[in-house]
Amino acid sequence: MKKVVVISLGGSLIISEKVNFEFLDNLKKILRKNYGKYKFVIVCGGGSVARKYIYLLEKENKSRIELSKAGIRATRSNAQLMMQFFGKEANDKLPLNMVQVKDNLHKNSVVFCGALRFTKNSTSDTTAAKLAHFLNSLFINLTNVKGLYSSDPRKNKDAKFIPYISWKDFEKMANKIKYKAGQHFVLDQNASHLIRKNKILAYIIGENIINLQNVLEGKKFLGTLIKD
Repeated sequence: MKKVVVISLGGSLIISEKVNFEFLDNLKKILRKNYGKYKFVIVCGGGSVARKYIYLLEKENKSRIELSKAGIRATRSNAQLMMQFFGKEANDKLPLNMVQVKDNLHKNSVVFCGALRFTKNSTSDTTAAKLAHFLNSLFINLTNVKGLYSSDPRKNKDAKFIPYISWKDFEKMANKIKYKAGQHFVLDQNASHLIRKNKILAYIIGENIINLQNVLEGKKFLGTLIKD
């Protein structure tokens, strides 16, 4: 089978306050351009849809498990939307475990899924990290900021961009943040642990889709590389 690339696609890039059709259309074009060399697994985040679900249930003092399950439903809904958007080149049934994802790769160029099951203190990033290890692939996180920063650049104009960080230092950075369902940090804490533990080559890039093409071609890109 062709080399597999696992992409964690931030929910904010799928459905935000408005639909970013241009980004999604360009994503489709980039993936199609690379089907000759790669197969893709795209794990969809929940984004603002998940946060709205979670906010509603928080108001009713629902448990953390219930909040997380609401977020999972949003990731799966986004995945099904992307399956429809890509059409015949994508899977037609939503995978619910890693074996189903792998089976779909034999007949599809791109396989979409959401979070596969409930895991404590995790987002769809953890699903993507587990799949990257299971499929022996590199890991690309597509998000709404251009890479990793010293703090949230949307809240702190003095936040410093970090083009490279080691697995160990990235895990330390992630663990300084207290987990919250629907959190905004570029990768969740469990995902950062799995990336370090399994030595997964990982990239964080923003919505300028040319950087995805550059990563796939081994060219210089704007974003963050996480490795030893």
